[in-house]
Amino acid sequence: MIHPSLRRPLLARLLLGAALAAASLPAKAQENDEEEYKAQIPDVAIYKAMLDANKQTGWVQFREFSGQQLIYFTALQTMHCRLKEVRYSINSDTLDKTFPMAACDPELPFNLPSDDSQNWLYLNLKPGEAQTIAVQAVWDDGSGSEIVVYQPCKNPEATCASIKTIKKPKKRGDEPAPATQAR
Repeated sequence: MIHPSLRRPLLARLLLGAALAAASLPAKAQENDEEEYKAQIPDVAIYKAMLDANKQTGWVQFREFSGQQLIYFTALQTMHCRLKEVRYSINSDTLDKTFPMAACDPELPFNLPSDDSQNWLYLNLKPGEAQTIAVQAVWDDGSGSEIVVYQPCKNPEATCASIKTIKKPKKRGDEPAPATQAR
């Protein structure tokens, strides 16, 4: 036990030591250096990994419902913050159509749009109209994914797609040239 007469000098030395230690810290630690947080869209590599991971189960999904054939673009729409566009074609591989992408909210980069119109989620076709759909994702830098041709699953009750073929992307006139020569 410390004698009461020694407590004050010990306490003073402890306080003085703490004050000296604090004084030796950089000035920034003593200031309030708060910086307002600004939401940033995740790196495109994350989105490309997501696209690749979803390829087998379907970038799109077919569904027969209420006398209609629906083709859902939900998986692709979750990547809308890094997608410039989604090219597709029904029953061919011409990629002559584009699916509308929702506006990006950097604070919620993977959320689906809250628009009630469903324009961002699916195509509405006649029953059995689409035997295949060719799809290519085009990133915000202009590069395109491979072209995956999907067909409806064998189970008519399921909302799904199966891969029919995978093709290398075609060189398009509106696609930017690579920054460096390929070796």
